Amino acid sequence: MAAELATQIALAPRPDEPVAEQPFYIQTTGPAARPRRSLKHDDTFIVLDGHGDIGASAGGPDGLFNTDTRYLARLELMLGEVQPLLLGSSLRDDNSGLTIDLTNPDIYQDGRLVLPKDMLHIVRTIFLWQGTAYQRIGLQNHGEHRASFDLKLMFDNDFADLFEVRGSARPRRGVGGSKLVGPADVVLEYRGLDSVTRTTALNFDPRPTRLAVNLATYHLDLAPHETASLFVAVSCNAPEGYKPGRFFRSLLAHRREMRKFARGAANIETSNDIFNEVLCQAMADLNILLTETPQGRYPYAGIPWYSTTFGRDGLITAMQMLWVDPRIARGVLRRLAFYQARQTDPLADAEPGKILHEMRGGEMATLREVPFACYYGSVDSTALFVLLAGLYFERTGDIETLKQLWPAIEAGLKWIDGPGDPDRDGFVEYQRASEQGLANQGWKDSYDAIFHADGQLAEGYIALAEVQGYVFAGKRLAARSARALGKPDIAKRLDTEAERLAHQFEEAFWCEDLGTYALALDGKKQPCKVRSSNAGQLLFSGMVREDRAHKVAADLLRPHFFTGWGIRTIASGEARYNPMSYHDGSIWPHDNALITLGLARYGLKRSVGQVFKGLFDAATYMDLRRLPELFCGFRREKHRGPTLYPVACAPQAWASATPFTLLEAALGLEFDAVKGEIRLTNPHLPEFLDEVILRDLQLGTSTVDLKVRRHGDDVSLEVLRRRGQIQVSIILAH
Repeated sequence: MAAELATQIALAPRPDEPVAEQPFYIQTTGPAARPRRSLKHDDTFIVLDGHGDIGASAGGPDGLFNTDTRYLARLELMLGEVQPLLLGSSLRDDNSGLTIDLTNPDIYQDGRLVLPKDMLHIVRTIFLWQGTAYQRIGLQNHGEHRASFDLKLMFDNDFADLFEVRGSARPRRGVGGSKLVGPADVVLEYRGLDSVTRTTALNFDPRPTRLAVNLATYHLDLAPHETASLFVAVSCNAPEGYKPGRFFRSLLAHRREMRKFARGAANIETSNDIFNEVLCQAMADLNILLTETPQGRYPYAGIPWYSTTFGRDGLITAMQMLWVDPRIARGVLRRLAFYQARQTDPLADAEPGKILHEMRGGEMATLREVPFACYYGSVDSTALFVLLAGLYFERTGDIETLKQLWPAIEAGLKWIDGPGDPDRDGFVEYQRASEQGLANQGWKDSYDAIFHADGQLAEGYIALAEVQGYVFAGKRLAARSARALGKPDIAKRLDTEAERLAHQFEEAFWCEDLGTYALALDGKKQPCKVRSSNAGQLLFSGMVREDRAHKVAADLLRPHFFTGWGIRTIASGEARYNPMSYHDGSIWPHDNALITLGLARYGLKRSVGQVFKGLFDAATYMDLRRLPELFCGFRREKHRGPTLYPVACAPQAWASATPFTLLEAALGLEFDAVKGEIRLTNPHLPEFLDEVILRDLQLGTSTVDLKVRRHGDDVSLEVLRRRGQIQVSIILAH
């Protein structure tokens, strides 16, 4: 009851702020009865419980989903009329499949024990491949007597839009139905209000003993030690007459594809086995979130709520992973340039030059019941696009891609200086163009995330602190790119604009009484005098004065911010502080990661190590060693782990990228493609890492393997192997 109450408190609005003010609020009613597992391949993902079932227990967003629609809402395995017992379940290390081990309880018939417990070993193996969920059910009789029983698979679907699964109510829906199309095939279908017919095809192999439109029954009779295998394939929108591939052939193809895409990224090994597990899980999670698109591979934001193209998430994830695998950034930049807004559309919050916030393909988006088909309500994506483009060029020297992107960069800069600054005061601001859109359009996009010291919500056009930092850094990097493209006049103008912005920002945002920068300016240019992690992200941009950067950094490591696990989004003691909230006191790993890059920029490596260790310690308590989207901001206590947030995405792209960013900040990694040089500036390893080996670290067409060892507060660097022309150096800056 206490846990259920905590969940309700964490997600509920204030009594005077009804849910109607939060149109995209994610509902929850309590903890799930069984833990959940998820798999993904391209635009398809599946959420199952620990038994491998869908819809068998309450409390989870179960289902097989494709392009924001649920294609299977129930698939439950039963032995006769009883559920099997769970022995264990595990994801493969590369996230390519889920394996569940089950056995039978005592099964009675007419008051007589017909199947003693633990006779049957049942293994469910599940994976996704090209829009189809494949499942093998392997059975073996380990008893001394023949086992005769019915195995049932109950299935159903609602073709719910993902926003319905999240809690949105719809007054009208389309029409669904189901039909048998053979002795081993069932088709579930739905004709939506958007006039699109969506289908789910279920294929059973071998054919069931009995098959109905929502139930497949196998009567099995196994001799002692005899084995049997049943196969189920569930396909989304398969053409008529389609037959899924053979289970094992498809599984091998899926694993070959995953191995192929993993090649080309840097490989990391450390002296800490647990941190190695954290890194391996993070890379596996990123690999399944990366989705093949016409413009290149794109990291979808997270499962289950955000498995689609998000501008901000993709840009930040690509930036975090730039040192490990710059191919991610190229795919992100090309896709977002392709979808850059070219006209004004208030419902979509679109204006020429603006970079996409979110893309959805479900029925509700098509009908504009939600505005997210192609939605641009993000005040920071455009600046982050310009910033990432510059960082990508510095990292790779890829002048051809830069030339292709330059028109999109110029269009983004034009939006920043034009519609992005409606009152021409020099700051990029937002106010939603439609009541259907997001009220807040920075990364903290909860309706209550931007407020004044007394708790009153900010109104009017809002200028967020960190967004100005993104603009500053973006313009500085765009200036360097312009010089490389032979555009010195543009470069000079952008540098001048960046310096002017930095001066204006110091004047408008610095709060001497707080010793930090304001969270935002409201529509009346009044500062929101709230201690927030947004000020920490300013350090990453490099815009702020060094003396003030040190004050901000010191404040972020004090107990009202730093919990021992990480830095809170809002300091304790602020008006809306709530450690169980989404954005007003929780801990976001990616936020901490960007802050550590800023701490490193200003030479504060001990502070980097403190945050790094906190998040590493948190990961050791997490399921699968996987950092989630966020967790609660309660203070660390001895002999217990961090408190989870009930509806956090896991895996989530920028959370998965966080361990790599923390390592980048600790090592002070910098790349200069023009000079062919990799630099480690003020490298400092946290106490739990004695050694880090980086293999296949790429710069241009060359690669290098490095070993960094800790010696107290100092480190040593050894070049293990060099292929091509790369210079590697340590820089000790003060």
